[in-house]
Formats: sequence, C-alpha cells, structure tokens
Amino acid sequence: MPTTTYSVTGMTCEHCVRAVTAELSALAGVHGVAVDLVPEGTSSVAVSSDAPLSADALAEALDEAGGYQLTAR
Repeated sequence: MPTTTYSVTGMTCEHCVRAVTAELSALAGVHGVAVDLVPEGTSSVAVSSDAPLSADALAEALDEAGGYQLTAR
C-alpha cells in the first residue's frame, strides 16, 4: 500500500485538517490520511492508498474540502 505525500496550500487550522482528511478518506482505495499543518504556508498531506490517486480526483477532493490547492513539487 503506497503512501504519497502532497503539498497543499490554503490550510490554516484544525478545521481545514479535518475537512481535507474527511474528503480524501472518502476516495476509493484510500486507507489513511495524515496532515502536517503549516498555517498560512504549504502543508504536507500523506495519503496511503491501494494505488496512486489521479491528480483530478485529488484536486476535486481538495476543492470540495474548502478550495485548497495542490502545489508543484
């Protein structure tokens, strides 16, 4: 089960962490989500899943959670 870490902007508080965790956890094949919050900066979001997530699915889940954005690695 691979774990992929993504860089996400726009997260400012624990509410953001809960929203992102809930939306990503609801995606098919996701088994775990861990967020390293950096308020007003770039947070790290580690996702454990059966297979890597598509960029579209990830972006849609982050948008649904509150308009958070992936950053370039």
